[in-house]
Amino acid sequence: MPRRAQPVPRRVVALATAAALAATLAACTIGTRVGDPAPAASSTASAPADAGPASAAPPAAVVRAPSAAATVLPAATPERAAVEASRALFVRAPVVVLAAASDGPGQLTAASAAVAVGAPELLTSAAASADVTRELARLDPVAVLVVGAASTAGVPAKAVVARLPAGADARSLAAVTGAGIARTTVVPAGGGPAAVRALNPVAPVALVPAGWKPPAAKPVPSTTETPTPTPPTSPSPAPASPAPTPSPTPDAPALPATTPPAPGADAAAVVGVGVAPVAALATFRAAGLPVLDAPGGDPRSTTASVRAFAAARPAHVIAFGAAFGDPARLASRVRAASTGVLAPGGGQLVFPALPGAPGKRYVALYGTPGTSALGVLGEQGVPQTVARAARTADRYRRYTHDTVVPAVEIIATIASAGKGEDGDYSRERSVAALRPLVEAAGAQGQAVVLDLQPGRADFLSQAKRYQSLLELPYVGLALDPEWRLTPKQKPLRQIGSVDVAEINRVVDWLADLTASHALPQKLFVVHEFSLRMVRDRDDLDTSRDELAMVIHVDGQGSQPAKAGTWRTIRAGAPHVHWGWKNFVDEDHPMLSPRQTYRVSPRPDLVTYQ
Repeated sequence: MPRRAQPVPRRVVALATAAALAATLAACTIGTRVGDPAPAASSTASAPADAGPASAAPPAAVVRAPSAAATVLPAATPERAAVEASRALFVRAPVVVLAAASDGPGQLTAASAAVAVGAPELLTSAAASADVTRELARLDPVAVLVVGAASTAGVPAKAVVARLPAGADARSLAAVTGAGIARTTVVPAGGGPAAVRALNPVAPVALVPAGWKPPAAKPVPSTTETPTPTPPTSPSPAPASPAPTPSPTPDAPALPATTPPAPGADAAAVVGVGVAPVAALATFRAAGLPVLDAPGGDPRSTTASVRAFAAARPAHVIAFGAAFGDPARLASRVRAASTGVLAPGGGQLVFPALPGAPGKRYVALYGTPGTSALGVLGEQGVPQTVARAARTADRYRRYTHDTVVPAVEIIATIASAGKGEDGDYSRERSVAALRPLVEAAGAQGQAVVLDLQPGRADFLSQAKRYQSLLELPYVGLALDPEWRLTPKQKPLRQIGSVDVAEINRVVDWLADLTASHALPQKLFVVHEFSLRMVRDRDDLDTSRDELAMVIHVDGQGSQPAKAGTWRTIRAGAPHVHWGWKNFVDEDHPMLSPRQTYRVSPRPDLVTYQ
């Protein structure tokens, strides 16, 4: 809807200026929705022959989101960020707002005006002069609002220039812009970005810094700049006291009437890496785009961020700050967060790592349903197993500020002394046999890990058997190289091993599966108690963003022996998270929860077998 139901009469500042403004307004293009192509100039409807310029539809900025699913703006300085934001969204703008890069109060005033009239905000400085000049030429405004001490260098000669002091209240802002600004909001120190993000084009407000006292204003002839008449050459009478500066009123705004651009319902701005420039944020809010938080650069980081992206479901995101990294990776993260599906323990990351915020740790029961011979998991029925996992994890909570997530690690393929019908010395349990425990654990917010003991089979072919379970958002995967045998080996006669290339093939397959289904990040566990178990371990692929890699140290026996295994396996390892196993019968003695969390570094995953 237009800011005003009908264009209102404007102050006549000069016949030449008024005529030029009226002609330009009649030729302005009506705004398009974000994502629509910019209309051709020839498509603009002409005013009826018997109608004057005042009856033409109020013009609007033309905005359009980038075609890419994710765009990362470097935003190296506030001035650069302002120009980058304008270029990313605005094709054309009948009004542009300028503030000085060194003027914090002025930037807030300019942000208030920009959002109220649907205009981009640019920042002037000596360093940004050329960029601002080029951007003004590209936007081709018919009017420019200059706030505070902002420079007018580069403003097109045809543009009407209106001025407004920094720190202007709602009445002054409404008078100059013609927008319905009825309220002044005081912004606390450091609260500028949050206040600008909250600006609403439908109900604009004037932002004023707390304690702000504008400097005494010098009288000016008008809120709009006009040519200065040449003084007469005859002697002048003694100067009289200057006439009071005429205050603009809502009936005579300095800016032309405009229509805010159509809201960009399919796009969003994203912040979260410490870059939140006020002017750039104002430009996005002026275009009607929401501003979403992706803490640490990842929208999957917290439950709140996942829910915000799920509510917005943006098809395009524009992120502030080079620390967001690769746009393709950001787009994949956004797709996952937009599903709104949460991982066990909240958010969508296995191990969130935000400064000052709790992380996650996991405590799991290990084994296979229906038998106690392979671990504590199979010592009871499904409901009792889920309850026992919860109790076991609960014993750890008093020793950490992190969120402790109960888990079950289910042996899905069991190394067998007999070669079986397929001759691979591995007994593959059916999906149907595992599903009751998998779904019961998931329903209680627990993490599930499927463990593979492949015998003479390979890990990838076995993993693919359980694709339907791995497509669940709370199910991860563990590989057990101890049971990966050559064609001439048999289980229990030697320790198995695997080339890291085979592990990496599973990494790629599972990461691609996770990405294609926009799933939360998955646990990926590699069991190891001897360095010979994984050949060329240095080449383990830890780069896939869809997976959280854990090397799980499975040593058993005396605590000095286990500590030695822990040090050996960790030495020279890739950058991964770490797991520790407590063997109920084989450890002498088995560590208590308190003692387990005294292991250094503290294990991210603790399992009981």
